[in-house]
Formats: sequence, C-alpha cells, structure tokens
Amino acid sequence: MLSSDSFSYTVQARCPRAEAFALLSDLTRQGELHPLIVRVRELPPRPGALASYAITDRLELGPLHFPVTYQADVLIANEDEVVTVARQQPATTVRNHTRLRDEPDGVVRIDVEITLSAPAPLFGYAFRQARAAHLGLASRLGATLEQGHPA
Repeated sequence: MLSSDSFSYTVQARCPRAEAFALLSDLTRQGELHPLIVRVRELPPRPGALASYAITDRLELGPLHFPVTYQADVLIANEDEVVTVARQQPATTVRNHTRLRDEPDGVVRIDVEITLSAPAPLFGYAFRQARAAHLGLASRLGATLEQGHPA
C-alpha cells in the first residue's frame, strides 16, 4: 500500500527568469543546491522525457550513512514551468512541479510543489528526508540566483 503527501515552498530572487529556468531545468546543476546529492550523471532520455539522469544521494539513518541512486526525468521544461519525476526502488516517486513567474523590479517568483509517494512502511522516513532536502535547496536557491545580480 502506497502513502502520498505534498509540500510546497516559494522562493523569490532578483534575476532573469531565464537564469532561474536554466538552473532548475538542468539536473546536473542540482548538486549546487540539494544538500543530499553527491553525484548526477546524465542518461539517454527515457521515452516521454526531455532528459534523464541517475542521481546519487547520501542519506543518513542514525549513525549510518548510505548512498541511494535513483532515476530522475525532466518531463516539462519551458520558461513558465519545470516538471520532474524521480523514481527509486521500492515504488518511491517524487514529483516536482515548479512554476516561474516574473514579478515587479526584476524579481522572479518560483513556486514549487513536491509530491512524494512511497510504500507505507517507508513513507515517514522518505517524506521527512525529501522535505528537509528540498527546504534546504530552497534556502540556497535565492542566494545562488542572485549572486550575479546585486540589488
């Protein structure tokens, strides 16, 4: 039996939307932001995907540290939105729906919704890890985008 839940966050950064899109749609660059990622390798795109990747995270469970590799696909990538789906065994899926919108004064608004589905016995751990990692990513995203664009 699968369990599923979602969380969302919003980041605002003073930068061109094209730069935010370029960073968020290229998963090889996610190691710059995502606190768990230790390696990203581009793969041939799976059917229906614009790009596919093998991503290795370093997870912790108490004193144990262990690598987990999963596949992620970019399904939609345009100046308004980026949709990715990551799949990991057993039966765990993370869907990331990112929307980008220009706001006044050169600010881009980035709204992200993350939905995780996993087998019920793994769900609590997987959801806590995903939420912590993506909120960590969110805390770095604005500053990373603004580095070349001082106010």
